[in-house]
Amino acid sequence: MTTETEKQTPQQRSVDKAQYIVCAVLVAVGAFLIYDALTLEAGFAKVDPVGPKFFPIAIGIILIVLAVILAVAIPRGSVGEADAGEDVDPNTPGDWRTVGLLVGLFIAVILLVNPLGWVITSTLLFAGAATILGNRHYVRNLVIGAVLALVSFYAFYSGLGIPLPAGILDGIL
Repeated sequence: MTTETEKQTPQQRSVDKAQYIVCAVLVAVGAFLIYDALTLEAGFAKVDPVGPKFFPIAIGIILIVLAVILAVAIPRGSVGEADAGEDVDPNTPGDWRTVGLLVGLFIAVILLVNPLGWVITSTLLFAGAATILGNRHYVRNLVIGAVLALVSFYAFYSGLGIPLPAGILDGIL
């Protein structure tokens, strides 16, 4: 079964120029990673045979190569296959209220993580995100958020040796 896009000649296919923005973002992030890695000081990782610069440089190069590959594929009409099983109408507008609320929630977490601490802010992040996305079990959201927050706090602190901010719970945790 051939689709109508496959029947069209290359001149009839429309090129999605918005994909070039993805290319630009990939190049920008890749270039930033490479620049940041080159200005990185070795510090405590001097004894590491690979060093702290290898992986950021490798990921930066991969991102730039992928951007070039995508930029070459775009004018050739290479597009992803539509999801046949999705029950989504592509003509309906986006839910910008939900997106705005989630962005506001993330900004609040960034601003409050140091004064309130990781456990409180990540509990509010989980409960708030679940509520914004439609879950109306407020108490259960808070309980699950608190469990996830405590597990992640102690996983980072005890398991990885990375202290997360305790905030107002300093001395209790």
